Amino acid sequence: MALWRLYYHLVWATKQRQPLITSNKELELYHYIIGKSDALNSIIHAIGGIEDHIHIVVSIPPTLAIAEFVKKIKGSSSHHLNHSPKLDSEKFAWQEGYGVFSMGSKQLEGAIAYVQNQKIHHSKGTTNSHLEQFNEAMR
Repeated sequence: MALWRLYYHLVWATKQRQPLITSNKELELYHYIIGKSDALNSIIHAIGGIEDHIHIVVSIPPTLAIAEFVKKIKGSSSHHLNHSPKLDSEKFAWQEGYGVFSMGSKQLEGAIAYVQNQKIHHSKGTTNSHLEQFNEAMR
């Protein structure tokens, strides 16, 4: 068994930045992503976002490429939401691309807090310009 401590902050948006992560889809989406990440032997430290984008702090094992992790999570989560009978019929899709930022263990706690408080940061205008700059580039 290998020892690894790899921490990433991932960000990606909904298709055309539409407000598709509605309150009735959010919990279902987050639970699904956490479960899928577990199946990929990855650890979700925090997940949060607003209606048009998501942030995830995750540890991905060195045997799985970051791009492959993101591809599997984005593809399967949109498929799950589009085929869930308990959710509305509005089509859900992710935009192409994503942002990835690596960090050390000393930055982990701050990243977790930032992600868990996404709604507050966006409502108060206290977002991290470096992370949200990527969001602007995705528009």
